[in-house]
Amino acid sequence: MKQIIILSIFIYNLYAGLVNAIAILVNNQPITLYDIDNEMTTNNLSKQTAINKLVDEILYQQELKKYNVTVDMFDIDDYIEKLAKRNNMNIFDFKNLVRQQQNYELFRLNIKNQLLHQKLIKKIAQGKLKLASDDDILLYYENHKDKFQIANKIDVIHYSSTNKRALQQLKQNPMLQDSSISMQTTTLTQNMLTPQEKYIINTTKPKSFSVIFAQNRKYHIYFVQDKKDITTIPLKQVKNQVFQIIMQQREQSYLKEYFETLKITANIKTLR
Repeated sequence: MKQIIILSIFIYNLYAGLVNAIAILVNNQPITLYDIDNEMTTNNLSKQTAINKLVDEILYQQELKKYNVTVDMFDIDDYIEKLAKRNNMNIFDFKNLVRQQQNYELFRLNIKNQLLHQKLIKKIAQGKLKLASDDDILLYYENHKDKFQIANKIDVIHYSSTNKRALQQLKQNPMLQDSSISMQTTTLTQNMLTPQEKYIINTTKPKSFSVIFAQNRKYHIYFVQDKKDITTIPLKQVKNQVFQIIMQQREQSYLKEYFETLKITANIKTLR
């Protein structure tokens, strides 16, 4: 019996050692067999895809450290305030809207990752990217006008209730009959909408439900039936937005090439 126990411990320790064994070194930073297996299982990836993703993540984190790129809570708060302002909403309403759609801490974490990404791009690509000219902006705008269109009339079914769960069930089953839910079929115009409603309606596709949101002590949800009287926002109103889109595309392209080169020159050793 004692020998069986000793053998079991030996096998367990051997297995644990194999799982935690270093498989790859990326500039002397280890990736273990467990890391690879976990990445494969969690994201349903092939072994090589999982390895590539882990190597890319290590190189990315190493570059953040190399360029001393950090993001603090004040950076995140400032970004959220700008997001709210961009959507013509006060910070309280914007945060409330986000909380109704997703975990707010996860939302802040995603923003942190975005800001780290943006700061790293600026460090790496500073002075190396050609700024978008007026001709570039006009060309992009003309070729992507669908991105800058807005409906002046929106046919909707408006549901409201003091019971949020009832609206959640309605979203899953549109045929649901519930006396706690009020329903109104109407046509909305942009000037009828609050900033919060504009954001929600304009980001909801026809033939689909909007997110559930709180307003005037009730929960609300729209089913957008159709969007009509479509107009294209004039270039002068979206010029800065188009410039940002073009520059983001150029930054992403540069960053992709940068990391492809970095991967080639990195000291990557496969041990197992």
